[in-house]
This record gives sequence, C-alpha cells and structure tokens, in this order.
Amino acid sequence: MSNATAGATANPSAHEKPKKTWVKRLSQIFTIFFFILVPVLLYLLVRNLEWQEVKDSLNSFTLTTLLIGFAIAMVSYGVFSSYDLLARHYVKHSLPATKILPSAFVCYASNLNLSAWVGSFAVRFRLYSRLGLSVGDISRIISINIITNWLGYIVLAGIIFSLGLLNLPDNWSVGSQALQLIGVALLLITALYILACRFSKRRTWKIRDYEITLPTSTFALLQALMGAINWSLMGLLVFILLPDGASYPAVLGTLLICSIAGVVTHIPAGLGVLEAVFLAMLQHEFSKGQIIAALLGYRTLYFLIPLAIAIVVYLLLEKTAKKSAAAEADKSRESRESKQT
Repeated sequence: MSNATAGATANPSAHEKPKKTWVKRLSQIFTIFFFILVPVLLYLLVRNLEWQEVKDSLNSFTLTTLLIGFAIAMVSYGVFSSYDLLARHYVKHSLPATKILPSAFVCYASNLNLSAWVGSFAVRFRLYSRLGLSVGDISRIISINIITNWLGYIVLAGIIFSLGLLNLPDNWSVGSQALQLIGVALLLITALYILACRFSKRRTWKIRDYEITLPTSTFALLQALMGAINWSLMGLLVFILLPDGASYPAVLGTLLICSIAGVVTHIPAGLGVLEAVFLAMLQHEFSKGQIIAALLGYRTLYFLIPLAIAIVVYLLLEKTAKKSAAAEADKSRESRESKQT
C-alpha cells in the first residue's frame, strides 16, 4: 500500500518537470517579446515628438501644482506604508508604528524604482529581521501587502472598465467591449474574495510550507478600501499634471493598464511602458508633448524624490540598527563580566 502510494507520487513529478520547463521557457520568450515591443512602440510614438513642446509644458507647471503633486505623492506613500500596519493586525506582532512606517516607506520606494524583488522582498526582509520578526511573519506581511495592493487595483479597474469610463481611441471600439467584460470579471473576483472571508467555514489552507489563513470580511473590505485609495491618489497625481479637460476616470484607468503591463514586462519602474501606454491611449485628447511632460513630472514626484528620501531614511535605519546592536552587545558583555565577578 505504501509502495503504491510512493510510486503514484513519484511519477507525476517526473512528468511535471518537462511541463514546468516549457512554462518557464514560454514565460521567458513572452518577457523578451515585450522587452523588444515596448521600445519599438515607444519609438514609433515619439519619433515626431516636438521636444520644445515638452519643455514648454514642463515650464507651465506652477509651484502650487508641483507642491500639491508632492503632497499627493506623500499621502499615497503614507497609505501604502499603512498596509504594513494592517498586516500587523493580521500577523499579530508587536512592532510599534514608529518602526513600521519608516521601514515600509523605504520598501515601497525601492519596490517602485528597483523592482518588487528588491523592495518587497530583499529590503523588507533585511529591515524587519533586524527588528526581530521571523521569516514566517515577514512572509505573511508581504502576502497581505500584495493582496491589499492588487485588491484595490481590481476594485477600481472593475468599476472603471465595466462602466466604460475609459476614453479609448475611436479605432479601439472592440477593445472597449472587451474591457467591460474584464471589468465585470474583476468585480466578481472581488466579491468572491470578500464572500469567502465572510462565509467560508474552512479558514486555513497549507500549501507546501506556507499556511494561508483567510481574514475576516471586515479586514478584506479594509484591504480593498486602502488599496483603492492608494491607486486613486496615484491617478490623481497624473491627472493634475495633465492640461485642463482631462478625465480623471480615464487617466486612472490608463494608469491601471500601465501597471499591469509593467508587471507583465518585468521592467523596473515601468520605464517606457508607462509612456507607451499613455501616448497610445491619450494622444487623441492631448498632444504628445503634454503627455510626456505630465509623465516626467509624475516620475519625478512619485518615483525619484521619494527614492532620494528613502535612501536617507534607509541609512538612518541602518545607523540606528548598528547602534542598537552595539548597545545590546555592551549589555551582554557587562552581564557576563558581572557574573564572572
């Protein structure tokens, strides 16, 4: 009986290996295709760009607009950093907010500019492990962050796409219908998640070495709300940098499409992806120079300035951690010496 079971387990794994290899190769080919496609598409879109118009559009930004934009960016970072406070309730660790928020801010800025592997994983593991959290707790924090972020995305994308609030070019009429169907599907996914959190009798699943526990429906609703607020603020920043006449739902919807395209291509900070998608979807409403100027302002206010601040915060956290480690070492040495005497 045991031998038969062992054989049944061994054979599928032998067949799964080639399957996984093909999936990996297809994924690599898909990624390479987008790495080539995005620069080509971007070149076709900007080859006739009037750079003087970009300069004039940048010069048209008032100090008030830039300060409001920076404030929006900081509020968005504050909301995103608060995902880790939400995760504290889920994980039930005891770190204070004064230690969580600076660490989360650094992780978010690193995530946006350098990739999720750097920000969400490497930096978070380093900072939180120094604060005494276990690998399991940090993994659960990361999972809550990911779900909160993309649940908010799904809610907003579902509403905007299903209601047809995205102003697509005239020759994209078929795409509009497809987006509406996608929007309905996304709203159904959101409803299923919240209903599962509310009514599922089984609360915990184990996948290999990981244990997944469903939160309460209240927690799930809070995830959706916080995630949606953060994405809305990101869209609002681009919106205020565009000329008058821009539609906020259309700008937000375009940003949502850019984000998923950036995930598919695995390009850090969505370089080229953001510009290509915005130009393709909004050039029937604004000039290319105005769109590029708005995106340059967005990248500066939401990516580069926060990254510079995050580097300073990270260095301060490292310095504080070293001081704490030195203080603990001194206490330990003094304790040993007192015992010896």
